[in-house]
Amino acid sequence: MASDDEDYVYDEDSGEWLPASELAAKQTAASTVEVRDAVGNLLADGDAVTLIKDLEVKGAGQTLKQGTLIKSIRLTGDAQEIDCKYPGIKGLVLRAEFVRKR
Repeated sequence: MASDDEDYVYDEDSGEWLPASELAAKQTAASTVEVRDAVGNLLADGDAVTLIKDLEVKGAGQTLKQGTLIKSIRLTGDAQEIDCKYPGIKGLVLRAEFVRKR
């Protein structure tokens, strides 16, 4: 609820005057990207995921097998890419469509 002395800002999307704090919260919610795995589960930073198919890692000369557990993922801000750590592979980025939340 807005206080009486709060500034109001014009929201061009809705065409309404909103309290500045409410508009800021609305814009923050709109800028967050939902990342979903292959079966539609919502992913978050720190989640563990399992690969749903064999993936050949370009540049590493290695194949990650189906069922491989990847611990502690990080979201990148892209709806389909997640940043991962895996022994022997630096800078591993996986597509969310190839993983399932553990």
